[in-house]
Amino acid sequence: MKQNVIREMSTGELHERLEEERKQLRKLKMNHAVSPLENPMKIKDYRKTVARIHTELRKREIEGNQVKK
Repeated sequence: MKQNVIREMSTGELHERLEEERKQLRKLKMNHAVSPLENPMKIKDYRKTVARIHTELRKREIEGNQVKK
């Protein structure tokens, strides 16, 4: 998922998407531990997507705190 797509999502949507991505990542890791995946780079892609979502949520949290001060 690209960063510009993540920026366009609402905070609620980001939280939901984060949970979905985490579940998918855990599932992929488990499947890879049992038998090798055809494309193990998918794990890397999901990790990056989770990190991008965390970054956007943190950015919004910081911006929200600066507005209140």
